[in-house]
Amino acid sequence: MDPGTLAVVGAVGAVVAAPVILGAAGFTSAGIAAGSLAAKMMSASAIANGGGVVAGSVVSVLQAAGAAGLSGAVTAAVAGTGGTVGGLIALLI
Repeated sequence: MDPGTLAVVGAVGAVVAAPVILGAAGFTSAGIAAGSLAAKMMSASAIANGGGVVAGSVVSVLQAAGAAGLSGAVTAAVAGTGGTVGGLIALLI
């Protein structure tokens, strides 16, 4: 498969997979799921920051994406990353 085609497949696949992966990790529209990877991340972040999760941290950004979906900028970044990875894979195989 040529790099351009695999880059498009990677970009689309990453955008489609991102919400599924967020939900599976425990970042849901109802909040962080108990006992999930997200809960463990939130606990570690709160312990490291004296009891609270810092606004703009990885945990808060992922929870916002899990609750509200991906913004246009994040969708573009995910697509760009997926496309880059897809193109690089095509060059390697």
